[in-house]
Amino acid sequence: MTVDVLAALPKLAQRLGGEGAVLAAAERLSGGASMETWAFAVETLKGERRDLILRRRSAPFDPDTSRSVSLAAEAALIEAVRARGAPAAPLVHLCDAQDGLGEAHVTARVSGETLGRKIVSDPRFEAVRPKLARQCGEILAQIHATPVPDAAVLKSADFLGELARYEEIYRASGAERPVLELAFQHLKKHAPEPAPLTLLHGDFRNGNLMIDPQIGVAAVLDWELSHIGDPAEDLGWICVNSWRFGRPDRPVGGFGDYADLLAGYEAAGGRPVTLSRLRAWQALGSLKWGVMCLMMYQSWAGGLEASVERPMIGRRVSETEVDLVFLLEAGL
Repeated sequence: MTVDVLAALPKLAQRLGGEGAVLAAAERLSGGASMETWAFAVETLKGERRDLILRRRSAPFDPDTSRSVSLAAEAALIEAVRARGAPAAPLVHLCDAQDGLGEAHVTARVSGETLGRKIVSDPRFEAVRPKLARQCGEILAQIHATPVPDAAVLKSADFLGELARYEEIYRASGAERPVLELAFQHLKKHAPEPAPLTLLHGDFRNGNLMIDPQIGVAAVLDWELSHIGDPAEDLGWICVNSWRFGRPDRPVGGFGDYADLLAGYEAAGGRPVTLSRLRAWQALGSLKWGVMCLMMYQSWAGGLEASVERPMIGRRVSETEVDLVFLLEAGL
């Protein structure tokens, strides 16, 4: 069923702001094939303004086939990690049938910057950049220490299982990329031993962090890929070359170093993680993203997607290959 979000928001504004409240502004920020994000504002009769974010699923959600979680589970996770001290945008409202918006939730709007290239290069962030890697480690320790709320049914993932899943996708594509071939074979032989499983964010990287030029990480965004797994998966993902935005000399998000990330993680109560373990997951993360980039290009080349964004992302497979060559040459 098609939903007219702009038509539904005035009613939601009154529900959130009380009688007489009005919708003061509304703008769609982004949207993929299944998820939309809207910024909107509610103004009360007293003239008070609340700036909010609506996330809604625009396509049916199938928990058996989707890698993402429901928005109800996402809302529960946000509240749970905030209770452990991790910065996430406060949950304001979990939408129901009365709102006419389908599966959706509303959070407060947190100010800051999410564009990775600006975060690593804009002079506004010069003072805060040196502490971002340690902050990320501390935040991940808080997330990983969070018990999974009853309302969130999460999938589990492990190193060899993820490696096998992406190799199957790669083989089915028919692609032949020597660096990716070498990476698959190397990681099969050098998989890290299993570790105690925890709650993971699942997409913790520069680009999903709201950065404030004074305080640093103001909020962790986009919890839809949360799952249960090895803590080193989250730690390695933020170090993937593609999330450094032109700063390969700063392995953590383009703004920091491994030592600061791991020190922050351990200081905040996280179990010690060795650099070799982190880099094994970093390599798997680069390999996974490389396969995803290939798939995006092929969806465009095969006529399934017309958006120019697909081939543009597809070209980024070379970034993952650079990262993999470096890691393999260094022995991970």
